[in-house]
Amino acid sequence: MTRRTAALLGLAALPVAVLGVFFVLPVAGMLDRGFWPDGRFDPGAVGEVLTRPRTGRVLWFTVWTSTVATAAAVALGLPAAHVLHRLRFPGRGLVRGLLLVPFVLPTVVVGVAFRQLLREGGPLGGLGLDGTPAAIVAALVFFNVAVVIRTVGATWEGLDRRPAEAAAALGAGPWTVFRTVTFPALRPAVVSSASVVFLFCATAFGVVLTLGGSRYASVETEIYLLTVELLDLPAAAALSVLQLVVVVGLLAVAGRARTVADPQVARSVARPARPRAADLPLLAVTALLLAAAATPVATLVVGSLRTDDRWTLAFYRALGSTADGTLVVPVTEALANSLRTAVDATWMSLLLGLLVAVTVTRRSRTRAERRLRAGLDGFFMLPLGVSAVTLGFGFLITLDRPPLSLGASPLLVPVAQALVALPLVVRTLVPVLAGVDDRQRQAAASLGAGPLRTVLTVDLPVLWRPLLAAAGFAFAVSLGEFGATSFLARDDRPTLPVVIFRLIGRPGELTYGTALAASVVLALTTAAVLLLVERLRVPALGAW
Repeated sequence: MTRRTAALLGLAALPVAVLGVFFVLPVAGMLDRGFWPDGRFDPGAVGEVLTRPRTGRVLWFTVWTSTVATAAAVALGLPAAHVLHRLRFPGRGLVRGLLLVPFVLPTVVVGVAFRQLLREGGPLGGLGLDGTPAAIVAALVFFNVAVVIRTVGATWEGLDRRPAEAAAALGAGPWTVFRTVTFPALRPAVVSSASVVFLFCATAFGVVLTLGGSRYASVETEIYLLTVELLDLPAAAALSVLQLVVVVGLLAVAGRARTVADPQVARSVARPARPRAADLPLLAVTALLLAAAATPVATLVVGSLRTDDRWTLAFYRALGSTADGTLVVPVTEALANSLRTAVDATWMSLLLGLLVAVTVTRRSRTRAERRLRAGLDGFFMLPLGVSAVTLGFGFLITLDRPPLSLGASPLLVPVAQALVALPLVVRTLVPVLAGVDDRQRQAAASLGAGPLRTVLTVDLPVLWRPLLAAAGFAFAVSLGEFGATSFLARDDRPTLPVVIFRLIGRPGELTYGTALAASVVLALTTAAVLLLVERLRVPALGAW
């Protein structure tokens, strides 16, 4: 074994061990429950679950709502991507940051905000959309349009303007130029973003559970209901297996689209132009999108401050109580639990993500090393193919019994959240490290610099801002994570998203108002973290 191969294996040892215990083992346990329900191989059990009438309705609901929401997100995101990445106007950076906020809002907060917006007596209560599939689709679009804006916008920002200008000089109108020149260059980014948006819509656990309840269920919420309420673990495992296959397929499509190169993409970012008269419709769509993004959040804030047609802070004062005995611990304690858990999940995901990024981006000098690195790269990307709900379910059935009885461990929730945040950390750091010329490291080594000094002088100067951005995204994602945490959080150590969901499920004005106030606190915390990350100008979403 060469020294480089040994160093590669040393770097990969910790991530491989963590994924082996906290990913491979839970997924294997899930497959065992699905295909070996009685201790013997029985694929028919999975087939029986998938042929149930309710399963068919759940699958169809997941597919059609995700498809409609994806189409709407792309249709609204393309004009906004042009405005925010190709035009120059005052406040552009602020608008970009505000439109990105919905993506990092916890899904349960998004669900609560839309319930408050559409409920009877709410600003849009007269539309009669409360508790309908239309409300779910609208919330999914609200949550995911930022992915289209950032992914397509990052590509659009780097397109060479000359082909479009040449087509316009030859008499082509704006629509013809877009259809024949611009869109073909953007197609890989559009396909990639649409695939990811569909994936996020299909796995938006908190949104569907909050707005649909038991009447409208997606695959994610059905797994939760089968596990928590019906205790039908084989059926939940069968749906998890199906979801795993579909998610891996979608990620393969998105990955394939990202690798499609286009000769029109420029090597440097084009200078934004001033808006023209032809851009007014696109500016109008962006303004409407900004208003649509702000309205649910504003409604949530107003609802948390009003009761009996008067302004009050009673719901915020109630955060220090157990909401008339509804909760085991006060909401403020749940917030403290969330912050501690997010801190732990952040350092875990950063440590693992940095080791993964260094492992997969170093230059391979031999065929064996190249094959080993490619195998490790594929293994590290496996968590992308499992949703948070499936991961939490896998933890529940495998890590709470011998030989790994970790159900009572306070680290189980942060580990699950770290695995949820890990792909985002890796996608933020890998492009940066891959862009560092390996000859700089070789030059530093030839001048006598050791490995640590080489990292400090070559890698760190270009890595520290993306590392801070990755930490911010991991913290925000972990703070609002609900899918895996809903399976794992204990009653005496709940996180804030779990408490919010419990509160909105109980009758009474105090419990509902407290849920609104808790949602505002959680939304403000995640939004503040995101806006700080946005100032670092690291396009993490574009890496998807």
